[in-house]
Amino acid sequence: MFKKVVTYPGFWRSVVSLGLAFVLLFLLIKWAIEGFSFVYLTDRDPLFFILGTLAAGFVYGFFVSFGKFRAKLKAKENRK
Repeated sequence: MFKKVVTYPGFWRSVVSLGLAFVLLFLLIKWAIEGFSFVYLTDRDPLFFILGTLAAGFVYGFFVSFGKFRAKLKAKENRK
């Protein structure tokens, strides 16, 4: 089932789009919690910060997309 899901058309596009949406919302919410201070964006190592948030976005996007596409494939199999 895993291979079916990850090779389904549109799966990886969904992973990337959900991951980027997560990263943008996460950064906006955390920045708002910090009081919209630019210190939040410049306080840490930029490379580690960017790679860390992109990795977190990828993990989030992968799990959400996997669940969505797995449910879609299960429903399609049950209709047969």
